[in-house]
Amino acid sequence: MRIGTPNSHSATRVLLLGSGELGKEVVISLQRYGVEVIAVDRYPGAPAQQVAHRSHVVDMTDPAAIRALVKLERPHFIVPEIEAIATDALAEIERLGLAEVIPNARAVQLTMNREGIRRLAVEDLGLPTSPYAFAGSSEELAAAAEAIGFPCFVKPIMSSSGKGQSMLNGPSEVEAAWSHAQEGGRVKACRVIVEGRIDFDFEITLLTVRSQARDGTVQIDFCEPVGHRQQGGDYVESWQPQAMSPKAQERAEAIARSVVDALGGRGLFGVELFVRGEEVWFSEVSPRPHDTGMVTMVTQSQNEFELHARAILGLPVDTGLRRPGASAVIYGGVAAMGIAFDGLAQALYVPESEIRLFGKPEAFPRRRMGVALASAGSVDEARRRAEAAAVAIRPLEVSEELVS
Repeated sequence: MRIGTPNSHSATRVLLLGSGELGKEVVISLQRYGVEVIAVDRYPGAPAQQVAHRSHVVDMTDPAAIRALVKLERPHFIVPEIEAIATDALAEIERLGLAEVIPNARAVQLTMNREGIRRLAVEDLGLPTSPYAFAGSSEELAAAAEAIGFPCFVKPIMSSSGKGQSMLNGPSEVEAAWSHAQEGGRVKACRVIVEGRIDFDFEITLLTVRSQARDGTVQIDFCEPVGHRQQGGDYVESWQPQAMSPKAQERAEAIARSVVDALGGRGLFGVELFVRGEEVWFSEVSPRPHDTGMVTMVTQSQNEFELHARAILGLPVDTGLRRPGASAVIYGGVAAMGIAFDGLAQALYVPESEIRLFGKPEAFPRRRMGVALASAGSVDEARRRAEAAAVAIRPLEVSEELVS
């Protein structure tokens, strides 16, 4: 791979669609190799925009806006970081050879839609999943829930970070679950998936890298399993490695390999799986770094963002674990613009701890504004350290009068 000089005629350009905290780390990793990065989001001052060479604010669900950006910036690679993108425009751009979509336009189309990826996993690949059905109205949701059985889970087929998800315990909750899904979905009149409950021991994210080997063939590498705990469909802490039996890990890797090979392309994929004993079920896959994978910033010599950047550029990857570690989410705590944070020094007194504050311009009580990271000799100790560091950070609303 030949890399040019940023902001020059020889530049290697990446157009990042979505500029959240995960995209910010991808930008930093790409820039270490001299890549010129243009960050795009729906609002100004998003985390990745703060570190990119240039930025744009557009509606990424507008195909004309995407095409105009590609014409203006002439990127070599387009790297989606969110689900809400005009994927038909990406497919057209890829077909015309205007840029390479990472991992590819078809993979982005399938994975941004829970219906597409679930049908691929079950109907094409024959993978084990929870029982499921799709619904396009509250009436269809009621019928699907009755068929699958209570309790069950309702998710918009297009959403992220747990938005619009709920547990449905009985028929009386159908209308509320339908309304919540519509509010949290990324498109209007969004269909939902109804999933049966699996009695699992734990959930994992298996970070899987599809890259180019030295001889030019496709290579697949796995990071050690990442365990995580969720609330309301959104992760609150993660750790690596998650202990599991050799047989279960072998099955998890086989499922992940099957999924990412079917999707194709290059890059890092976050494959989510349920595990009970030696049984493993496929849940979801993201064709990009995963929020639970932020723990790799303290556990691996090449974290998930570095792995994604290297795979995009055709560079060698190393998924080896350096030391056990954990992450814990830091929430906004308040609804305000331009909040401040106290307790950073106290948090960093926790042994082997690190803090990442994302720099999001607007906070909400349950918006993820940062993450505490910690490593240790054991996962249990790392989780205690990460939680202690996260608790030490105190978000504060600051008035403009006090600042001035």
